[in-house]
Amino acid sequence: MRGIYCRGLRLELVAGLGLALAMPALAVAADSAQGQATQTTLTAETRDQGGRTQATVAVTVTGEDGLPASGAVTINDNGKALAGVALNAQGEAMTVLALNGGDHLLTAAYAGDSTHQVSVSEADKVHAMNNGGTPDFSIAVAPLSPATFPLTLTPGNAGTIVVTATPENNSTLTSPMFVTLSCSGLPDQSTCTATPASLQILASTPASCPSGTAASQCPPSATMLIQTQAASTASLSPASQKGKGSTPIAWAFLLPGALGLGGLAWGARRRRWLNRLSLIALVGLVTALGTTACNPRYGYFNHGPPPNPATPAGTYTVSVTGQSSNGVTAITHTTTFVLTVK
Repeated sequence: MRGIYCRGLRLELVAGLGLALAMPALAVAADSAQGQATQTTLTAETRDQGGRTQATVAVTVTGEDGLPASGAVTINDNGKALAGVALNAQGEAMTVLALNGGDHLLTAAYAGDSTHQVSVSEADKVHAMNNGGTPDFSIAVAPLSPATFPLTLTPGNAGTIVVTATPENNSTLTSPMFVTLSCSGLPDQSTCTATPASLQILASTPASCPSGTAASQCPPSATMLIQTQAASTASLSPASQKGKGSTPIAWAFLLPGALGLGGLAWGARRRRWLNRLSLIALVGLVTALGTTACNPRYGYFNHGPPPNPATPAGTYTVSVTGQSSNGVTAITHTTTFVLTVK
């Protein structure tokens, strides 16, 4: 019995030793499954631009291995999303923000990717000057559906963001200020549509929106639909065009015959050698015209329209622009968000 007990003890010791040796490998595998920890840093430099403060925001994201991360970051002001921008190959991103007068607390939130965890930078406090009492506004975007940036879509699906125009010095307005919204930088085969297409700022429009406040007591906002396109393989059947007027086959018989007769009539008054030469040339020309299938109309009726291509996959920095006028000069402000098509 003692020998059996010792053998059992030895087996337990071996099993325990194997488990202890396997723990580091299991820890590495678990860390790999969760992704590497990351560090996000943000720096902001301000300058005066026409009586308004602009902040140049630079963001860097690195993994715990010291290598740059990929993906996108969202720039927040006191927790409210202002803009989104994609990281480059060096794990860096830069954007320029127009800030309303007052104090701002800017942070960068990294969304993570398949091998990196999310992280948030330390806050950078920035003070923006008031623009001297001239009515103005700023533009900010926030995700609605999907509920996080980057806005990730598959071809054929649509996403929605909220675009907000925050007024500044609007108490001096004597008439409404209308801010027209547009976007640029979308990939091919995609569109954006804002509802409403323009936002109205009045002298009484509030510049802030505390939590729980009714929408009518907040800065005006619009929803912007981002629509992508799925690949289509549907084609028009050539059979569906039968019986709809003349066909290229009919022209292949009628056109050569008509032109050939005309050529014979014209050549009858000329020398014999000219008659033969012109007849050969005409026959060659009308044959080519009657039998060719290279024109778009022929291709459409006999092969149908080409399939629609899908929105190409990739990561895109999309610009959202608000444009208005204070009665003297045009006012244009732009922010960005990141669209990922998979």
